[in-house]
Amino acid sequence: MSSKPRFFAQLTLAFVLGLSACASLGTSSTPTLELPTSTPLPPTATPPPSVATVNGEYITIAEFQSELERYKAAQTALGLSFTDEDAGKAVLEDLIAQVLLSQAARAANFTLTEADLQSRIDALAAQLGSADALSQWQSAHGYDDASFRFALKRSIEAAWMRDKIIADVPTVVEQIHVRQILTYNEVDARAALDEIKAGADFDEKAAFFDPVTFGELGWVPRGYLLDPLADEALFALQPGMYTDVIATDAGFHIFKAVERGEHPLTPDALLTVQELAIHTWLAEQRAKSEITLIP
Repeated sequence: MSSKPRFFAQLTLAFVLGLSACASLGTSSTPTLELPTSTPLPPTATPPPSVATVNGEYITIAEFQSELERYKAAQTALGLSFTDEDAGKAVLEDLIAQVLLSQAARAANFTLTEADLQSRIDALAAQLGSADALSQWQSAHGYDDASFRFALKRSIEAAWMRDKIIADVPTVVEQIHVRQILTYNEVDARAALDEIKAGADFDEKAAFFDPVTFGELGWVPRGYLLDPLADEALFALQPGMYTDVIATDAGFHIFKAVERGEHPLTPDALLTVQELAIHTWLAEQRAKSEITLIP
């Protein structure tokens, strides 16, 4: 039962961001988190109409509204439902996250020259077939040439910083080899727990409730489970011990620690740990940044 936090929901720039991410520190095996777009503006005597500032950098109303329309179009195309309030919150959070990442990239001396940026744009045009095709793509997604250059530059900076963060994630960490009993009502889970306490074999009960996998979850790192309370209870165990009944969105669980120790992360677990590392970095960065939401 793995956690799948996906904090960047924007999909309309998947093509552009995929290219920019490949040019950063990541490799083809590094998962690409799709970053929202934004248009940084140079300082002016009169602040532009904005929805927020991040360490003095404006997120303008114009870019927010454009990004919101792209977000809604992408969600609708996927058949996903949303409220205007939820969409606005998601877009603003993504914009703030991207600004923080791009600011950190610049602070770490990452520099994207105009020549480099133009080279990326030329590569995009070639991939689409022509400069006209790229221009048509921009228009279809609400960009003019200037806003597209700004958006691509910021996405490249943010992708570089993202890859810098996940490059520091270890591939071997403390994990627990987990087996579980999973039921879909608490009565069955409590009955199973009582039987185990009375001497019933845990593995046999796990196989009874799941004759396909026998309750096998494999090696699990911290933060991998869907529920933080489940994760906390699991990592309080030593081998051979089991938890009380734990309710999550997936059902009612009893977890057993089969083994515990340093173990290589699976590709899926590595992705989860990398995403958690970015979440943690963003939370820490937000805590020490000056972020002002403008009504």
